[in-house]
Amino acid sequence: MSLEKVISISGKPGLYKLITQTRGGFVAESLVDNKRISVSVQNNVSVLSEIAIYTLTEEVPLAQVFESIKQKENGEQTSVKPKDSKDKLEEYFFGILPEYDEDRVYASDIKKVIQWYNLLQQHNLLDNLVEDEAAESTEEEK
Repeated sequence: MSLEKVISISGKPGLYKLITQTRGGFVAESLVDNKRISVSVQNNVSVLSEIAIYTLTEEVPLAQVFESIKQKENGEQTSVKPKDSKDKLEEYFFGILPEYDEDRVYASDIKKVIQWYNLLQQHNLLDNLVEDEAAESTEEEK
């Protein structure tokens, strides 16, 4: 599954995968506990494929950041935990994305990226991530 079907809902923990569309929104299933919820159009929802991380030169898609973490960790959970100190999180993220913009990427953002990566890795949703995103972008260009 690509990041097109994975969302973050403001005010709700974890990540969700899109199940189906309804008249007033859609149904999503939690990756944490597999519970299904109805999400209305009033909820603030972010699709992971649309999220990018600021660097000093450009914005790097989240899929590429996840791929960098996956390569560094050999496909395993991250060695740093989301509850680690701000300095440790920033040092880890600097190793993943050396040019990230420290003024616009906060420790809370790094925590989310690490939590999301670990959750996606736990559910084996990181396989062929960059290839999926590249295939989808070429399909959109047609």
